[in-house]
Amino acid sequence: MSNTKKRILLIGYNFSPEPTGIGKYSGEMMYWLANHGYDCVVLTTYPYYPYWKVQEPYYKKRFWYTKEVESFSSGGQITTYRCPMYVPEEPTGKKRMLLDLSFMFSAFLQLLKLLFSKKCDAVITVVPSFQFGLLGCFYKWVKGGKSIYHIQDMQIEAAQDLNMISSKKVINLLYRVERFIFKKTDVISTISEKMVSKVEAKAKKEVVLFPNWSDTEFFKPLTNQEQLKLEFGFEANDKVVLYSGAIGEKQGLESIIYAADTIKEQIDVKFVICGTGPYKERLQDLTHQLGLKNISFFPLQPFEKFNQFLNMADVHLVIQKAKASDLVMPSKLTTILSVGGLALITANNDSGLHALTQKYNMGVLVDAEDQLALNKGIQYALNTGDRLTIKKNARKYTERYLDVNNILKEFVNRL
Repeated sequence: MSNTKKRILLIGYNFSPEPTGIGKYSGEMMYWLANHGYDCVVLTTYPYYPYWKVQEPYYKKRFWYTKEVESFSSGGQITTYRCPMYVPEEPTGKKRMLLDLSFMFSAFLQLLKLLFSKKCDAVITVVPSFQFGLLGCFYKWVKGGKSIYHIQDMQIEAAQDLNMISSKKVINLLYRVERFIFKKTDVISTISEKMVSKVEAKAKKEVVLFPNWSDTEFFKPLTNQEQLKLEFGFEANDKVVLYSGAIGEKQGLESIIYAADTIKEQIDVKFVICGTGPYKERLQDLTHQLGLKNISFFPLQPFEKFNQFLNMADVHLVIQKAKASDLVMPSKLTTILSVGGLALITANNDSGLHALTQKYNMGVLVDAEDQLALNKGIQYALNTGDRLTIKKNARKYTERYLDVNNILKEFVNRL
């Protein structure tokens, strides 16, 4: 696909300026394309993740449609249409379904208006939510162009695993809708080799690997770790064990609190939980109940300080449920690897993430959902003589496989 004033339409409810997760990647992709001369149109909502509340300066606008236009020296442009959407402060299964449906409806109304503007050469819909693919199919049917269905999360399977939907009839209906989207879509992509295999088995057609990436120029190893610890309020000789990311119930983050409780006598080991989410208060309450002084809770860090913040840590915790590690390299892990961090990853030995980490020796692995294994793994990660080798391997892997420019150039070529 030549980039000579090509127009790309992106549909998805997570987008810039959301600092983490899918919104971060969708935003970076559109900015990369615009910086390379593409005209980009984005159909999204107002930034709400991971806070589960619409953020300023958008909060007062959240019930209305708005349009933003940003031009680039390359000649590219991003036109962002933000649509109103229901955002629950405490997301349950049913409330998340309502969230999906509310965006589907409001985005469809805005999409109807876009049908009367200049045609886009390609439309990319981002999962979740899976049904947004219908919007991409509709646009292609009316206007033509190529449709791309990019799967960040296998949503229907997740709903089954978490018992969010118990009706077999409803599940079967969702899978039928998904099969329709697969059939009508030109390019299907997803973020890991394991997910490629699983989606190909469902879609009965080729699926393109389009992994999440890291900005290896911004996120890089630093050498002044002791000074960084002082800047963030710790002693220079403290050993910092960091979890940074979304704080939700499904991650099982209580295990961090219980791990901290087992080594509270080691006063130089400090645990940091950084981020926001609906489950943060429960973790703070549990910390208080156990009387722990070795855990600090930090808010999300400003982007310009995030590289320094990550470089401060001696061990980075990547806590996942067993089923999740079979499919995805977590977005937080790509950044940890980029700074040459020592990642302690919960992933069972039959999972794709376990195999990948072991192949490149770029992290410490422990069984998922196993408190004793996590406790021992933290002690090992803090004291292993293999630390420098693992950290170097992490950075090498990122430079070779996760560089944002390499990944997006290859993806554009596939289109």
